[in-house]
Amino acid sequence: MKKSNAKTYWKENIRYVLLLLAIWFLVSFGAGILFKDTLNNFKIGGFKLGFWFAQQGSMYVFVVLIFVYVRLMNKLDKKHGYDV
Repeated sequence: MKKSNAKTYWKENIRYVLLLLAIWFLVSFGAGILFKDTLNNFKIGGFKLGFWFAQQGSMYVFVVLIFVYVRLMNKLDKKHGYDV
């Protein structure tokens, strides 16, 4: 029983990691490179939005994703009985 619980735990963990990395990829590569021309039509803090995402936005999103991951993992730990 414990082994199948651990497999389920790691399967969900990997799913969370892949989802969060996909979000970060879309923000950093997508907004900073692929969609920069469209985003540059808007400004934030006096800078074009595409430039802002390439220079600052992807870092901010990464930090937020770290906190989201911590929260998700805390819930997952409780769900599977690994919380201390």
